[in-house]
Amino acid sequence: MSDNTVTQAAATPAAKPSRRWPLVLLGLCLVAGVAGGFGWLLLKPKAPPAELASDKLGLSRPDALLETRSLSQLPKDLLTVPFLKATLTEDFVFYYETHADRLGLIGSLRRIVYEHDLKLQDSLIEQLFDQPADVALWRGADGRLKDFLLVMDRGGLAKLLEPLAKVALDDTQLSVFVSLKVGGDEVPLYQLSYGASKSLLFASRGDKLVVLSNPAKYYDPESGVSQEPGHVSAQALAALLSGEKLFPEAFGLPAKGPETKQRLSVNSSVLAMGYQRFIPNFAGLRFDMDDKGWHSYLAMDGLENQPDFDFQPVWQAMPLGASACVTLPVAAEPQKPLLIKLGAEEAVAQALTEHVAGAAGLCWYADSRLYTPLLVASLKDEDSSKLDGDLGKLFGSMVGAFEANVAENVFPVVEKQEGQSHVWQRQVSSSFGPYAAKTAENPDAISGRAFMKVSLARHGSTLLFSLDDKLVDKALGTLDKRFPPMADVLPKDVLMPIYFGPDAMAQLMQRETLDSLPQDMEPVFYNAAQTYLMPKLRTLGGYGKYALTLPEGSEPDGHWQWLPLEWKAL
Repeated sequence: MSDNTVTQAAATPAAKPSRRWPLVLLGLCLVAGVAGGFGWLLLKPKAPPAELASDKLGLSRPDALLETRSLSQLPKDLLTVPFLKATLTEDFVFYYETHADRLGLIGSLRRIVYEHDLKLQDSLIEQLFDQPADVALWRGADGRLKDFLLVMDRGGLAKLLEPLAKVALDDTQLSVFVSLKVGGDEVPLYQLSYGASKSLLFASRGDKLVVLSNPAKYYDPESGVSQEPGHVSAQALAALLSGEKLFPEAFGLPAKGPETKQRLSVNSSVLAMGYQRFIPNFAGLRFDMDDKGWHSYLAMDGLENQPDFDFQPVWQAMPLGASACVTLPVAAEPQKPLLIKLGAEEAVAQALTEHVAGAAGLCWYADSRLYTPLLVASLKDEDSSKLDGDLGKLFGSMVGAFEANVAENVFPVVEKQEGQSHVWQRQVSSSFGPYAAKTAENPDAISGRAFMKVSLARHGSTLLFSLDDKLVDKALGTLDKRFPPMADVLPKDVLMPIYFGPDAMAQLMQRETLDSLPQDMEPVFYNAAQTYLMPKLRTLGGYGKYALTLPEGSEPDGHWQWLPLEWKAL
């Protein structure tokens, strides 16, 4: 997280805003952060998922899936969400039309059509972007959605590409990559080079067109080429060209009705940032658009000994004023190997995992940082003081940094107890800490320019943790009824896993943006942010707060059970 910080307790890294995925503002990134706080919480699924048809054919499971009536209409459809329309500038609508990759691809196609005198209408290229399509996406090495496989089905349009077969014999940018066996036919798989050093693969048969954005992802099992994430086999491409639907079952999706204009499904592998094994209940998120607007869904997996979906203890402990919150059910299935690897003794790991129960949640606050959320978890026993010794050992072994200017190369754990509260705190040097080094009791001991006070606390049967000690203190005040809880402003007697406060979120994003763009070092980007981003954040801050609720009695039973999320204005 920082230069020398070895804080092994999870923390959510600051994420850069992106025009390309504005639905993050709707809560996608919120679920991603919660995973970091659940490192010891794991349940086993009731039964392993069945092998999918796509797996058998050599098509690795996508991280996201877009099913659309029209690719070119997607940006405009996103702007039908009221606060997105108010906060995004019109250049978002034209972003894909002016993107360098799109322009490079269109330019290459038009050159081929012109130089080889192909009898193709110039509008064909625009038509290709205005067709129904399924787009499967995989993450790249940096974790962002990058590589894609596109499948189009539109009466006869793909047949118009058949003249390219002759061109591929003598064109510098277009060539036959391999031949695919589709039924009794030999179908050429073309490679098209465009831009400076990019290329893609495509093939058409009848009314089908498939496009693979990264040729390196293609493999033929018979060739012995090793598989990698996002791999696509020759058999999978042949199945898609034959009309088989290989994507929806990977997301447990129901058949898409004709009224659905857009359907975007995102796997928890994207949202959980690698921590999915610690929140096995959570499978993914989905957004559908029809004539009535956008609809949200949460995918859950059923688990053995499924805990109750009771989030009230979390909301009673969370201090009022959060920017965003996420809660999820947890259980006490032992995770000793993980905790031991992080430095915990075997007995300590066993004791903790046996006592964690109920639900846990994360909240972000405008007066803190994006990477310092507050974690709240529940313990089984009302009087959990017998765990204090083990909690202290666990905290001491898992939280810390190498401190070159400290005798034992780590600051001591400061422990204090008052009433029902027992607090453990350790000073950790970090350039991202909220406290300047000069304010420390011993400034010369700080390795760097700043430090943080990482805190763990137990208040009765509630466990609290944050890299920001002020949030832990505020939560303790909330439990002692000296500060109002989030529960005071939330709907009563509803199942609410997500809270979103646009006003506080706008403040948090503004602070993170400006702190990442020092005016003396990044004057151009700083001025651009002040001119274009800040007004939009202020507009976002003018919207009311929302609670995302699940239907009463919701409880997953099986794999990929989609539960509707209702947005309630507060």
